[in-house]
Amino acid sequence: MQTSLPVALSAQLAMEKRLDTIANNLANSRTAGFRAEEVKFESILSNAGNQRVAFASGGEHYISTRAGALTETGNTLDMAVAGEAFFAIQTPTGTVYTRDGRMQMNDAGELRTVNGEPFLDVGGAPIQIDPNGGPISIARDGMITQGGGQLGAVGLFRMPPGADLTRAGTSGVVPNQAAVPVVEFNDDHVAQGFVEGSNVNPILEMTRLIAVQRAFEQAASLVQTSEASLNEAVTQLGAPK
Repeated sequence: MQTSLPVALSAQLAMEKRLDTIANNLANSRTAGFRAEEVKFESILSNAGNQRVAFASGGEHYISTRAGALTETGNTLDMAVAGEAFFAIQTPTGTVYTRDGRMQMNDAGELRTVNGEPFLDVGGAPIQIDPNGGPISIARDGMITQGGGQLGAVGLFRMPPGADLTRAGTSGVVPNQAAVPVVEFNDDHVAQGFVEGSNVNPILEMTRLIAVQRAFEQAASLVQTSEASLNEAVTQLGAPK
């Protein structure tokens, strides 16, 4: 049984998924708080008669949680996470976690994302300040002070070890396990006046893109060679004697 053809086809399917992932990462390389998506590939051993054939799997997607670069803006409504924690926001589909800390204040004094979702405190309640109370100060622990009074604290949450993350919107993620509130602010804290960029490395992604494209072309060439070999064998075996 000819095994090179299905192996090459499985490789093409895996690399097509990888190309889509790289393209999405590159498209969001300048998106605040964006988390890059990676793919883990495995081999699937399949019994083909008396032969054991290794097929490339379609790839398992996962979202990278490594930190992006922080850029100082001086805007008191901008904040970033130093560490591995996330902010929490309320969306129509439930709580979503994000590293994009660009806040905007509406007429009622609610602190919201650039898309209009409320930022949440550690208890899951929306955060509100006095729209006429002047500038705010945000401490390392997320505590918001305005006019000398404490108004509440921005919640920080860590993803449980081994949690699978699903993308929600452009910069949000949703874990398959409950996020854990941060109560000690040594490893994780809020940095006011900063914005975290995407954690995509454009140069590395471009290098990966070129490598995957070349590998895809090689797999396509192998498919063509396998088909030609199979057609030749069928022609010769089926020729009248």
